[in-house]
Amino acid sequence: MTQTIAGRLQSMGVTLPEPATPVASYVGFVRQGDLVYVSGQLPFVGGKLTKTGLLGQDVTVEEGAEEARICAINLLAQVNKACEGDLERVVRCVRLGGFVASTPAFADHPKVINGASDFVGAVFGEKGAHARAAVGVAALPLNACVEVEGLFAVR
Repeated sequence: MTQTIAGRLQSMGVTLPEPATPVASYVGFVRQGDLVYVSGQLPFVGGKLTKTGLLGQDVTVEEGAEEARICAINLLAQVNKACEGDLERVVRCVRLGGFVASTPAFADHPKVINGASDFVGAVFGEKGAHARAAVGVAALPLNACVEVEGLFAVR
């Protein structure tokens, strides 16, 4: 495995996008001391949602996991901005919070959010091990199927 974070991203074929502009009254991230709190990121690619609807009705678990991975890419774009373009300043991913728009009977929220967790682990290695929540919700902004937020320790 390539040792630098930029090298890992490149080997995965991932180019971080420009951080998404917030869709309401908030900022994309807040840095307080050595912590970066990243607002919930939706699965935008090129300014458009890649998938909408509910898990258990419109979206499969596999599709949802891929959407969560896209959210994590957008999350890292925010962290990269907070670290002035140097992801090597990330000490650890502390926590991810995942929200899954789903039908009441859907129960595989953790499998969906694994798409984000697995991506963060692949990018940061040992520093990517994190605490997490995977929560089912009735709806998300813009009818997105997944949203992921995060907390990162940085130097």
